[in-house]
Order: sequence, then structure tokens, then C-alpha cells
Amino acid sequence: MDRGRAVVIGATGQIGRVAVSALAEDGWEVCAASLGGGRDERWPQEVRSVRLDRDDDAALAAVVGDGAELLVDLVAFGRQHAHQLVGLGDRIGSAVVISTGAVYEDDEGRSLETNGEPGGSPRYPVPIPETQRTVAPGDATYARGKALLERELLAAADVLPVTLLRAGAVHGPYCRTPRELYFVQRALDGRRRRVLAYGGRSRFHPVHVSNVAELIRLAARKPGARVLNAGDPQAPTVAEIGAAIDAVLGVETETVRVEGPPPDGVVGAHPWGMEHPAVQDMTAAERELGYRPVTGYVESLPATVEWLVAELRGRDWQDVFPKMVRSYGADRLFAYEAEDAWLAAYDRGEV
Repeated sequence: MDRGRAVVIGATGQIGRVAVSALAEDGWEVCAASLGGGRDERWPQEVRSVRLDRDDDAALAAVVGDGAELLVDLVAFGRQHAHQLVGLGDRIGSAVVISTGAVYEDDEGRSLETNGEPGGSPRYPVPIPETQRTVAPGDATYARGKALLERELLAAADVLPVTLLRAGAVHGPYCRTPRELYFVQRALDGRRRRVLAYGGRSRFHPVHVSNVAELIRLAARKPGARVLNAGDPQAPTVAEIGAAIDAVLGVETETVRVEGPPPDGVVGAHPWGMEHPAVQDMTAAERELGYRPVTGYVESLPATVEWLVAELRGRDWQDVFPKMVRSYGADRLFAYEAEDAWLAAYDRGEV
């Protein structure tokens, strides 16, 4: 079935690679737009790839051309991008735009962006519905920028019907900030003990790229003005994630669980580090779109781990994933010296 023309912005990114394939296989004529204009080897030949500077209004208008039944924006952020899309509303049938679960805040005004600050760990309802309050829109932080994007697009839903997907912790190959690196690199470094803060119970709802792509595909079939969560069928604890990655790699690692935050601020710190769970409610997507997940977290791990190991082979992880250094800090992710000193004290019964 020919569903019409679809423009995907950010097509060679982590989500875009899979979303383009999903849409093409579902009968869309896909124009894959990215800064480099590249292609994924798995895309059907009929997919057209083009270069696009997302911040160039004229370039975006040229890519949309005379019109598109669907526009998927995987990189939109803030008021400027919202206004770009709305300005092209007379040439776009509907849009699907990626937002983030980081927009949620608890009833005391705490969010993922205050996590780790004194008194800042959010206590969300479990699971978090789309009706949960969100951070104030603005441009000071990532979450506030996404909240501003949401507000501006929903206010113009009569001009451009848009589905906003609040993605959890996105995982899968081609991620620039793969949280799984925390366990994979440690295994490659021969570390057979690890310390996990908060008792290893931290839960930050993951979502595999194929599940995001499925939500995009379904929303494209059923345009509307809505906000939906995007998550995997399960939200494992960080201890469960570590054990699952060990199983893929064929290694055994002892886990030492520490109650409370990381000792000295670094020992036991990890990219899922939260005192209380952040688990998203997926019933609205199931009800409105008929969403059924393509995969689960554990089932998807082998391909992710294989990709990570291949990317790291013979290279320093900081060169491979510079955004991880900026996001989490090299000293915080792999603080081996501090960890060994703490473990020695732990073994002596001093901590």
C-alpha cells in the first residue's frame, strides 16, 4: 500500500536508522534527511537520502517541497524548531516528534535534571502517566527545551496534528551515549567486582530503538494531537541489567550493593543512578495506537553488546563516545582507583 511521502529528519541517528526502515516497509515513500546525507545499508533502495542542516529554514522547506503526508522529526528542540514545523503545516499532513521522559517532574517539582542534588531525587508515581506534571518550558536545560517544544506544537495542533513521543532511556546500536558501556567496558577491562549505589535497585525505563520505530509507524497510520510515553515492556533494575550484560559476554561479576548514594560521589555511580524508579505507563499507546512492543530489554541486548564491543575494539572508549565523557564524566564512570580503595575498606569491614 502506498501511504504517501514521509520525510524523516535525523535519519542516520540511532532511532532514525530503524524508523526509516519501518516506514519504508510499511508502504511510505521515505526521504531520509540528515546532516551528512548518508544512508544505512539496511534501507531499501527506494529510500532517498538528502543532506539537511536542521537549523536552516530554507533547506528544511526545500526538503518538504510541495508537501509530505508525514514528517518525522527526531532532533527537534525548543521554540525555533517548533515554529519551523508549524510554519510548514500547510504542506505537512501530520508529524511525529521525539520528546523525552525527562520532561516529567514529581509533585514537589523534582525531575531527572535535579536528580543527585540535595533533596533532588524525584519520587514519580509508578508507572508515570502522560498526565503527570512536567517541568516549566524554557531554554535553560534539555528537559525544559523539550517541554517548550511540546507546548508550542500542541498549541498549533489545528495547523499540524502531531504525536509527541516521550522516550525513556533509548538503547540499541549507534547510540552516542550508550549506558550499557558502563558494564561492557568494565568487563573488557577485566573488572570482576562492581559497586552499585542505591542497592542496585535503580530503574530508569529503557526503550529500544525498534520499539520507538514501531510507535512512529503506528502514529503515522493514525494522525492526531497527542502525547504518548515510549518505553520497553519491562523496566529492569540496574543490577538486573548488569547481570544480563554479563550473560551476553559470558563473564561473572560480583555485585556489591551500597544503600544510598555513591560513596565519595563516584564509587557505585552509574548512568541509571536514581534513588526512586522512573517507570513510564504504556497503556495509552496500547489503547490509542494498538501498540505492542517489538522486543524487550534483555532480548535486544546481544545486538547492542556486539555493536559496542566492535566499536571499542582497539580504541579508547573516550575517543569512541566523546558525548559519554561530556554527559557523565570519565572519572565518574570508571573510577577504578577510588573503587578499589573503597572495596579494600569494605573487605576489611571498615565501611
